[in-house]
Amino acid sequence: MLPLPPENRKVSPFFVFYLIVAAQFGLGVFSFQREIVKVVGNDAWIAVIIAGISIHIILWMIYQILNKGTNDITVIHKELFGKWLGGLLSLALIVYLLALAISVVRSYIELIQVWIFPQLETWYMALILSVLVYVYVIGGFRIIVGICFLSFIFTTPIFFIMVGFPLRHMQISHLFPILDHSAAELLSASKTMAYSLTGFETIFFFYTFIKDAPRSQKWGHYGTAFSTISYLVIMIVSLMYFSKNQLLESIWPTLTIWQIADFPFLERFEFMGISFWLFSVVNSVCLYIWAGTRGLKQLFSLKQKHSLIVILTLTAVAAIFLKTREQIDQLNSVMGTVSLYVMYAYIPFIFFYQMIKGKLRRTS
Repeated sequence: MLPLPPENRKVSPFFVFYLIVAAQFGLGVFSFQREIVKVVGNDAWIAVIIAGISIHIILWMIYQILNKGTNDITVIHKELFGKWLGGLLSLALIVYLLALAISVVRSYIELIQVWIFPQLETWYMALILSVLVYVYVIGGFRIIVGICFLSFIFTTPIFFIMVGFPLRHMQISHLFPILDHSAAELLSASKTMAYSLTGFETIFFFYTFIKDAPRSQKWGHYGTAFSTISYLVIMIVSLMYFSKNQLLESIWPTLTIWQIADFPFLERFEFMGISFWLFSVVNSVCLYIWAGTRGLKQLFSLKQKHSLIVILTLTAVAAIFLKTREQIDQLNSVMGTVSLYVMYAYIPFIFFYQMIKGKLRRTS
């Protein structure tokens, strides 16, 4: 295992806010509404709140695991389960994050192909994204933190501008009746919402790069709260602007809302929105790829610049082979299911196993 990073490679605790937002507030903002509305209709905003609260609980568990282990998850796995089983768990987590990166890359390319450039070749955009990610990741963790901060500055104003577009067309009656669905339906919808808030698991790998890392926990919760509130606002706006049937038929409701923007100097505002969202996409992909290469470096002593080239090549190739809408949907569906197991099964298991093992050591 590698030694802990020196102080000059670490960042201040408050930057965790931007890292968490970068991981959570990504492409899901365009399309998360439909699947939730399909289950609970006008109560979809309640499912967003439930999912956000559950993510706060999971994030608290993650910090408890890392604070007790005082290292990243690869070391904690080894301490808890031994070299081989711990290594397999770490490798599985790395593969999960890299699969998330593939999902984000291919979904963004599809967005561009449908809305802006229908004739765009997948390989061309995959190559551009791979080069961008390589440039940022090879610069180190502090560079990634910097682009996450800049992305927040650039994309947040677009989000708030978007909220104001449909105000004169919204109908509050679309939110009623409230609590018209069962607790089981709300929980089912919240599980669907939780996939949009995934990505914060990367903290398992960048924890050791935070100065006085336990103090960053509040910033992690602030970031999760910001992402949850942002999704909640978008959901409420969507519910009040669209009818239920319109939401069920729209793949990207947020972009449809952006279409009503009318500027004398800009005909298609959604084009600008999609282009600016490249910042957000690159952020999340950089975090996933960096975490994956960092984990491989911990496990196998591979230099990050070498594993980075291999992983980016595999990511681009995988994106190229996902050609149809059905294949992309299937990938996202599989990743949604896997993310639920990671968040609500794997993380609580590690939390309780570490707690029980610690108590047994103290009593022996």
